[in-house]
Amino acid sequence: MPIYDYRCQDCRRRVSLFYQTFSAAENATPVCTNCGSGNIARLVSRVALLKSEDSRLDDMSDPSAFGDIDENDPRSMARWARKMGDSLGEDMGDDFNEMIDRMEAGEMPDDGGDSGGGDFGSGGFDDD
Repeated sequence: MPIYDYRCQDCRRRVSLFYQTFSAAENATPVCTNCGSGNIARLVSRVALLKSEDSRLDDMSDPSAFGDIDENDPRSMARWARKMGDSLGEDMGDDFNEMIDRMEAGEMPDDGGDSGGGDFGSGGFDDD
């Protein structure tokens, strides 16, 4: 059952139209669900590509994935951590999301005494 995306040339809205079958989509005359105009253009839809766990891990270990990381910039580290978390394809949990949110706000993890490089989950961030 296909869903096609269109851009209305009159009201400039994006609309998605659902069809029961591919043949119904081919034979239909689409109209904008917002203004009723038939002056709409079909958009190229996004494509999802499923990867195996091995493939995702290989992509994560590629050294080019680390090229633009500045370990002294919490926002840069947050972008990298979010990308790695998304690559795993799993929910990383509330603690991970809180850590990323705080780093995106510019907070740097505390380099305190533990060997893990700081406490991300319970307020171990510098005040600068």
